[in-house]
Amino acid sequence: MIRKRSLVRRTAAAAASGAAALVLAACGGNGDDTGSAAGHGGHNAAASSSAAASAPASQGQHNAADVAFAKGMIPHHRQAVEMADLASGRARSAEVKKLAADIKKAQDPEIKKLSGWLTSWGEEVPAEGAMDHSMHGGMEGMMTEQEMTELENASGETFDTAFMEMMIRHHEGAVAMARTEQADGAYEPTKKMAGQIITSQSAEIEQMNKLLGKD
Repeated sequence: MIRKRSLVRRTAAAAASGAAALVLAACGGNGDDTGSAAGHGGHNAAASSSAAASAPASQGQHNAADVAFAKGMIPHHRQAVEMADLASGRARSAEVKKLAADIKKAQDPEIKKLSGWLTSWGEEVPAEGAMDHSMHGGMEGMMTEQEMTELENASGETFDTAFMEMMIRHHEGAVAMARTEQADGAYEPTKKMAGQIITSQSAEIEQMNKLLGKD
């Protein structure tokens, strides 16, 4: 009987010891896991905080007006460059040829900047030819397909006159779009470009009016 009780005590003691070991292991494991989780949680929280902080820098500084300006100005500039490309082989006036070259030189880089901004905002860049000439007449100062065909078929003084008259309207449309961007936009680099467009294209409008004898 005594032996049996002794055996029971030893078994109970062993069980208690084992249970204690399990509890300690569990506590130790939980402590490690909690520490690890806290570490990872802290890291993830820091990462999330960092991501949240960077989000406004990349996304929050632009608005719908900036997107609309970029998406509208890209095809607008592309048509101006297309018109300018015609001048080298059709224009008679050296001043018109230089004007066309200056327009292309200014607007090609702007197309690249506008495209880059749209990409960084997660927006689609208008595809080449996304807006055919039949739709152009509905945009600010854009030429219709018929007008572009007339310009392509012109040469000499006829081309010079048609080019300048069309480009004045085209520039006036761009200036109007740029003024809207300055009033409604939020992204400073885009608003700055809009200001540059207003200044440069207003000056070119004045120059073309003088060449046409309208001033």
